Amino acid sequence: MEFMSALQFLKLKEIPQAWVDEVWDVEFTERKPLDDILGEELLASRDKAFKDLYHCLLSHVADQRQSAASDDVSQSIWVILRENGVSVKCLVAALSFFVLTAKARAATVQQRAGGLYAASLYLLLLRIPGSIANEVFHEVFMDTCCDLTSHCWPQDVGKKRKKDGLKGQMDSKRSKPQRQDHAEMEVDEAEEEEGKEELNFSGQDLMKIREAVTFLIQSLLRLLQTFSLKDRPQSAANCTQIFTKLLYFEPVLGVLNFGAPEDPAELRSVPEMAFYGLHQLCSTKHGDQKDSLCRVFHRLLYVILMMNKGSQGKPSLLVPSQTVLATRDNAIQFVCCLVDELKEVVLPFLQILLQHICFQMVEKSEYRHHGAQAVGMLTSHMESTDYARFIKWLFNFSRHSKMVYRLFSVDVMMVLLEQPERRPEECPDPELAGFLPHQFLIQHLLFARRMDESPTVQGHALSCLAQCLELPSLNATRAVHRLFDTGTQTVLSAELTEGTQTPSSQTCQKTYRTLPFRTVDISSADNSGCDAKENLALLLRRVQDSKTNVRKAALQALVGLLKHDVIPLNWENLETLPERCRDPAVSVKKKALQCVGELLAAKPEVVVVQKAWLQGVVPAVVDPENSVQDKALEALDQVLLSQVKVYSAGRHLDAGQRLTWDLLSLLCHECQNLSRYFSRAFTIWSKQSKFTPAFVTNLVSHTEADHAAGAWLLLSKVITSAPKLPYGKILDAWDSMSSSKDVNVTTCCHMLSVMGDIAVLLNEDTKERIIADLMSWLKTFTLSLEVINAAVQALYQLGCSEDIKQTQAFLDQYCGELVSACEAYLANIILSENGVQNINEELMIKHLHMLGVASLHCPARVSKKTVLLVESVLTSHSGGLEECGDELPASLPLTQFRPNALPPRVKAHGVITLGKLCLQHEELVQKYLPVFARELEVGSEVAVRNNIVVVMCDLCVRYTNIVDLYIPNISACLRDDEAVIREQTVIMLTNLLQEEFVKWKGSLFFRFMVTLVDPVPAIASLCEYCLLHLLLKKNPDMFSQHFIECIFHFNSYGKHKSYNKFPQNDREKVRFSLKGAQNREKRFRIYRFLLENFTDTHRFNITNKINQTVLVCFADEELPLDAEGAEILSETFNILSLKEMKLRISSPAGGAAEEEQEETMARAVMQVAQKKVVSQMQKRAFIENTVPLIISLKGLLEQKRSPVLRDLMAYLQATMQDYRNEVKEFFSGDEQLAAELEFSLEKAEKEKKMDDCSQSGDARMPTSQGSVLGPPNLPFTFTTPQPPRPSHPAGRTTLSDRHLPWQGETGPLKSIALEETAMPKGAAKNRLFSTPHRGIDISLTFSEGFSAILSDRGTSPAGEMSTGDVEEQTNEQQCAGPRQWNVQTPLRQKKAV
Repeated sequence: MEFMSALQFLKLKEIPQAWVDEVWDVEFTERKPLDDILGEELLASRDKAFKDLYHCLLSHVADQRQSAASDDVSQSIWVILRENGVSVKCLVAALSFFVLTAKARAATVQQRAGGLYAASLYLLLLRIPGSIANEVFHEVFMDTCCDLTSHCWPQDVGKKRKKDGLKGQMDSKRSKPQRQDHAEMEVDEAEEEEGKEELNFSGQDLMKIREAVTFLIQSLLRLLQTFSLKDRPQSAANCTQIFTKLLYFEPVLGVLNFGAPEDPAELRSVPEMAFYGLHQLCSTKHGDQKDSLCRVFHRLLYVILMMNKGSQGKPSLLVPSQTVLATRDNAIQFVCCLVDELKEVVLPFLQILLQHICFQMVEKSEYRHHGAQAVGMLTSHMESTDYARFIKWLFNFSRHSKMVYRLFSVDVMMVLLEQPERRPEECPDPELAGFLPHQFLIQHLLFARRMDESPTVQGHALSCLAQCLELPSLNATRAVHRLFDTGTQTVLSAELTEGTQTPSSQTCQKTYRTLPFRTVDISSADNSGCDAKENLALLLRRVQDSKTNVRKAALQALVGLLKHDVIPLNWENLETLPERCRDPAVSVKKKALQCVGELLAAKPEVVVVQKAWLQGVVPAVVDPENSVQDKALEALDQVLLSQVKVYSAGRHLDAGQRLTWDLLSLLCHECQNLSRYFSRAFTIWSKQSKFTPAFVTNLVSHTEADHAAGAWLLLSKVITSAPKLPYGKILDAWDSMSSSKDVNVTTCCHMLSVMGDIAVLLNEDTKERIIADLMSWLKTFTLSLEVINAAVQALYQLGCSEDIKQTQAFLDQYCGELVSACEAYLANIILSENGVQNINEELMIKHLHMLGVASLHCPARVSKKTVLLVESVLTSHSGGLEECGDELPASLPLTQFRPNALPPRVKAHGVITLGKLCLQHEELVQKYLPVFARELEVGSEVAVRNNIVVVMCDLCVRYTNIVDLYIPNISACLRDDEAVIREQTVIMLTNLLQEEFVKWKGSLFFRFMVTLVDPVPAIASLCEYCLLHLLLKKNPDMFSQHFIECIFHFNSYGKHKSYNKFPQNDREKVRFSLKGAQNREKRFRIYRFLLENFTDTHRFNITNKINQTVLVCFADEELPLDAEGAEILSETFNILSLKEMKLRISSPAGGAAEEEQEETMARAVMQVAQKKVVSQMQKRAFIENTVPLIISLKGLLEQKRSPVLRDLMAYLQATMQDYRNEVKEFFSGDEQLAAELEFSLEKAEKEKKMDDCSQSGDARMPTSQGSVLGPPNLPFTFTTPQPPRPSHPAGRTTLSDRHLPWQGETGPLKSIALEETAMPKGAAKNRLFSTPHRGIDISLTFSEGFSAILSDRGTSPAGEMSTGDVEEQTNEQQCAGPRQWNVQTPLRQKKAV
């Protein structure tokens, strides 16, 4: 009677029978209203009433079981209900009233708790024996009760936190507008659900609901202990989905125990109960264990992938919060426990789970990282045979046509390499044993991706290659060594590979809706063997790849190989590192600086590494990007300045100090060309007050050490910005060094620089002593040219004072004395009878150099005799000079430097000296400029002409108007026969153009353009750099202003009234002409270069200008359509047909942050509108301006039967591709032209389709579902039917289809290296190793013979399709025509039956 008393609060006898019947009729799918009073009374029931009834039922069930065990007779609960006149249907209907009320979105806390307790009661009733016989069980109501948790637990709990976390995550990343983001979809769903949920719950309310939830879950767990779902697969699937959702219910503290407890009440948390429920569902009690494992693993798949998968549609990504990550880890541990417990039964499904983790992976790096870690943890519980089978599958998966799959395969491979290596003898199958070593993973999964078609995959693979060298596995490191060791083979044997090659077939496109959870079989053919030298050459090319991330990754890989001595540390392998420090991309420059720093830290004693570090870091201090400057300055400070400690002869230098002085020694000798950049670093540091007196004192102490050269170098840089100087120590060091005979030239220059900088602080006696030393040095004429420059500069600084006249008097005295000595020597040589024959070449050069340097400081001491003596070095006037004596004429007849007996080196220095004399005397400039210009034309000595270019450009700075007339003579050297003169001319003219001493007048621009096609690639590259990065920035319209004239100039066409009219002599015209078919490629290379650097505005305007200034002239017959005119018109049409001529409306920036989403959308809308407006303007201009011209020209060309008509039609065909459906509208005035154009366009489309078919012929497609050929051990595969393709003759098979000999047969394979990341059209036919575009077959198979995991609808198609059924297809079916699309799923077929 206790039970009936507890049942009174339900008022079952007051409930109308009609209402009960109505509830059962609608099968509990909707809530039927009760009498208002009765309904309110029922809903007012307290939780205690439900609990009392629940515990009463629970105790009764326990008593009944105990009595059954002791053979006692206990009255059944169903008998009690009948005896008391209580209908079971009425009881179930009453409980459904609470349950369906709780499902409402607006249900209160009390209603939700009551519904949960009512559902618990119903599940407990189902557990009682006889429940089915007494019609308690109803599948719909049972599913509703089980899933009530998702309705009663407030959906906004944690939702806002998740949304905020996602927003914060997206703010830190850059979005990709061209791709729909899963995370954005998740936010949309969250906002939609939040809009439906309006109630707010306190913490106490949530605790109350949670208690009811645990009641319900425990009841479900108790039900599953006794109630079998063997014949109810739908209910089993629903329970699986419910338990999977409950894994996220609340955080779990501590480590979960997946063992079965005696009582579900012992479980501490809801997720722990959910895992226990999933474990129960995997038992044989609830049906075929294989089907159960399929269901459970299918649901856990999305937990591991951190996705939210509903009953339908595409899964959405979850924010990888701490709760989501913890749930994922627990799910992985649960799967591992199942594997350890069930052993062989679960292993096939573990393979399927691993495959689908790979197959459903997304591109986001965070998800890929966690996914790869999951694969690694799961594979660690596999036996070696199963592990090898998975690696074999992964090997094929790594060559999938979808980029994200190839990318993820690299992540998985890196995780697997961190695991202990498995021995081949652990696998009894000899074919699979070859997949176990780490060497296979590195050489055939990782390194094969170095030639991937995707830059992202390429970069990731190269980054991972560098990481492999850091792994503790010796075999992994050895495998990388073998890739670059010319004496080691790096490909698998033919026996191993034959098991992994199958004919290529078209990839089967599957959506998430149609993708059942089954084995994903991937088969393809690829070869990755490569010669070690080619591997290294390919890596070095990847460092220069067009994609930024590829270059960065290749740099990291290269440095890893160098650090671990995989490849030799020679300059050939190292030179690319300093080159990348000047990369156009800022991120690559920073990466290169980091790499050279890492390499220097790993190999500080290697000289070539030190040189590479200096070549990379020092020039970066003048980089236009401030962040790169800062990084370079930080590296220099850390390596050079911070290691300067006080020197003591009895103390050894540590490794850091030795490196510092080694680097400074290189700067003094082999790397002197970096001096200007090094000085810039000290200029920046001086503003930061970095040089303290202690630093200078420490530096001076090193001037007497073995590495004194480096100390004087640093001292020369810091001396001007040091706050306090130890002058006494510096002078002592000067005295000791000046008296030494072993002083290096560079060190001597630095010493002189130091003495000159401290001159203002020295007393007069000290100055006089130093001046005397300098004069004695200089008068010996034994110093090198560099020391002469430094000594004269120091002499000037020692003589400087505030009084300018006093300073000039000092210079006239001492420098004049040097000029007189040089004049006397030259007169003795030139005026003596046999002086020229007995000349000392070096001494003569030093006197000439001394004369030029000293004369700059004392121009008044330069006499006419001095000038004529220098002139005589270049001519043969010695006889005339001898007659004139001291009184020389103002000038001598001079038209060219005549040959004389002096060596060319002396003449070259004579030119420089004469140029320095001209700098101080304008009349000399007027006299010698024509001579210089003439020598440039007819001179034969390279050094002389090279120095003349330098002198004339220097004179242009001071005497701009005078030299401007001779700029054509200078620019003519851009086509000189000697490469060194061409290079020097480009550099000098660029400097003048930058400072605007020279303007783009006459033919100067076109001569620069011709240099773009220089036969020496380095000069062409230098010219391109100067134009783009130095000159174009000053005049952005420069290219467009000269473009049309380029057409006439390069074709030497002078009949146009406006273009190509600047003066040129015949010699220059021939030298710079690019006329003729043999130069067509060069001309179009220039055209493309110009067009590539146009803006859309320039392209639009230049098109209209070509119409107005070129086409109109031919249409109006202003220009004759003769042979030359036909060439110009033909070239014009070819230019208009170039793809570079088409407008490139910029797309919305893909890197906008989410917090600027509104601005990004606004910009996107504006750009779309802009594109539409510009397109309309272009279309209107084409119709109004171009079409009439084209019609007129077509008639004229037809009349003259000109071959240019073919170029005109090609231009129209290229242009009308964008207006394919408007041909008749555009050319309504010429129906014949419209018809011809329509025919040409249709013909071009057909040819393009045929080309596409021939290119895709490499991917062989079966003609029926059972016709895929493969190795015997591979399972049957079925794919989505594809349209038929033309067969290819055997004689025209591509390289990918031919049998390729493996290393065991004919030696290692040779790879075809790819220079660019993206493969050109048609390259698929000629490639040997690359990512196949269509050469992979992805199929869903029954490789282990098990039925499929549940589809999205939750019903199992087990038994509908099997391997045997498909294999029984007849040959007629296999050879039938094209396969028809299978538009019905197996589920629909079953339902239809």
